[in-house]
Amino acid sequence: MDLDAITAIDVHTHVEVSAETGRGSLSPDLEAAADRYFGRAGIGRPTIPEMATHYRERSMAAVVFTVDARTNLGVEPIPNDEIAAAAAEHDDVLIPFASVDPHLGQAAVAEVHRLVEVHDVKGFKFHPSVQGFFPDDPMAYPVYDAIQSHGRIALFHTGQTGIGAGARGGAGIRLKYSNPIHLDDVAADFGDLDIIMAHPSVPWQDEAISVATHKPRVHIDLSGWSPKYFPPQLVQQARTRLQDKVLFGSDFPMITPDRWLADFERLDFPDDVREKVLKGNAARLLGLA
Repeated sequence: MDLDAITAIDVHTHVEVSAETGRGSLSPDLEAAADRYFGRAGIGRPTIPEMATHYRERSMAAVVFTVDARTNLGVEPIPNDEIAAAAAEHDDVLIPFASVDPHLGQAAVAEVHRLVEVHDVKGFKFHPSVQGFFPDDPMAYPVYDAIQSHGRIALFHTGQTGIGAGARGGAGIRLKYSNPIHLDDVAADFGDLDIIMAHPSVPWQDEAISVATHKPRVHIDLSGWSPKYFPPQLVQQARTRLQDKVLFGSDFPMITPDRWLADFERLDFPDDVREKVLKGNAARLLGLA
């Protein structure tokens, strides 16, 4: 990857369809609920090559991943190997992350080691609400230990989710699992593990800011919300005390980078801090700088 040719690094994009099987990452009901929540009905789900083209046309790079929630949702995930192999074919713009189901125990641990050793994936995505676990559950600790042993990143969804929103009973998906305070124990117990808390963590924004301020290897990505809706305390901290720990993320294809960047441009950020958020912080964290 030619970092000088890249204008921004989007650390949060979803692979939602397998190019090999045509299968999606969620059940049809959950896909429909997410479409309604994000107001994107009728918008297609791009394949990984299509995602690469989208970002290449914008001189941007993107982290790509899926979520393995087979235990909680009963849906087989898009294969990590497919995502990693496709990202390798487009390594000028795509950076592969993977996902493992912490409920699978030692099988998940073995998968972490294999994916790093075979595909050199740079991190692992967790969605506590969709996967159905508290991040500080000791069940998941062997998985974190494996990720930390390879010097990789653990990225966690935090706060509200559009998955299941509006469906009967929220499709059984529980928001409580995604309170970022549950990452405080993880950051304390795995002091060498780089953690990204994804999204403005509404309704727990202050908890996320506290954890990121207190734990030196905890970061925040700004995906999943248009910047015009960011909580004011998040904007203030991103401009100042947390300016080296905040990362651009869109949540593509739910939110396009074009829309996110246009709304971010309207926020009052100093130019040097804006560059850190859009590119510099992620380049350092991902080992690209």
